[in-house]
Amino acid sequence: MIANISGRILEVSLNSIIIDIGGVGLEVNVPAPFSDNCQVGESTFLYTNLIVREDSLTLYGFHSKEEKQLFLLLLGVNGVGPRSALNILSILTPDELRQAILLDQAELIDQVPGIGRKTAQKIILQLQDQIPSDLIIDFDSVTAEADAEVLEALTSLGYSVVEAQTAIQSIPKDAPEEVEPRLRIALQYFQ
Repeated sequence: MIANISGRILEVSLNSIIIDIGGVGLEVNVPAPFSDNCQVGESTFLYTNLIVREDSLTLYGFHSKEEKQLFLLLLGVNGVGPRSALNILSILTPDELRQAILLDQAELIDQVPGIGRKTAQKIILQLQDQIPSDLIIDFDSVTAEADAEVLEALTSLGYSVVEAQTAIQSIPKDAPEEVEPRLRIALQYFQ
């Protein structure tokens, strides 16, 4: 098993990068936010997981151990393959995914392309008890519920889940906990 790799980036595409390791270019599938921040020629280090299939060997890479652990947990859910798990980690940050699982927010997960409502509910049902205690963080449930409503409002206005999540992340930590002011602040992000 290839647990991690480091090397110089030779090529960057949407969900993958090619890393030079001792003169050999390895293609590594990575979450989109990671590949968006990669530059050709820079050095990188990735925690990896090798998926062996009858007809292929596919390497998946992650910036943190936490992302890799969540990827492996997602693979344990019936109906979630490596591509779907990578899509989830491309749209939702590890904190957002944990929040969706812990607060039973299937609507957040099912907005990931290729993930339907039933699969999102399966993910929540199967992973609520499997998230290791070192991955659980304290959530302010009032703020988390308000942000879920803000997300729903923004997506109903036509913003994508990624755009909505980015706007929500721009809300200052000292912002009011009520939905309306948080929504106003999030909408200012788009101006």
